[in-house]
Amino acid sequence: MQDNTDQTELPTGKFKGLSMIVATDSENGIGKNNQLMWHLPNDLKFFKKVTSGHTIIMGRKTFDSLGKPLPNRRNIVISRQQDLEIPGVEVFDNLGNAIKACEKEEEFFVIGGGEIYRQALDFAQQVYLTKVDTIGGADTFFPELNAKDWEVKWRQEHHQDEKHVFNYTFLILQKH
Repeated sequence: MQDNTDQTELPTGKFKGLSMIVATDSENGIGKNNQLMWHLPNDLKFFKKVTSGHTIIMGRKTFDSLGKPLPNRRNIVISRQQDLEIPGVEVFDNLGNAIKACEKEEEFFVIGGGEIYRQALDFAQQVYLTKVDTIGGADTFFPELNAKDWEVKWRQEHHQDEKHVFNYTFLILQKH
């Protein structure tokens, strides 16, 4: 299969407010032992394309799994640790304060982990979802989305190939 992820015209710029971006397995699993459970190069490209130039909000454990601030993005980490200072990162003690700091931005992203996704669900207007066709034995999960609250605005299916062990689908869901 041809890798057309870079050429894909995403409907970005049309969305406003808080978005979440996540890759889940068939059971909404997102990670195990603070790591992703698969390596999908096209999903990493999709993540980069969608979030570059925007603010990303994450929990401290998610930041720890990345190891450093992501380039070309405003990085915000949520932590209860009072004196936490991370070069190149803004630290907030709760999601509400982080969202307030982004109020003037057109679109900004929560990128994990499980607890931050749960807290952000009521505020999110969009979910950029990569659905991976596997069950990975996760210990961290994305919250269940109520289908009546969300509409699929864009969808692109991909089949496994020499670089991608699993079938996967990119979706953009918008809250009604």
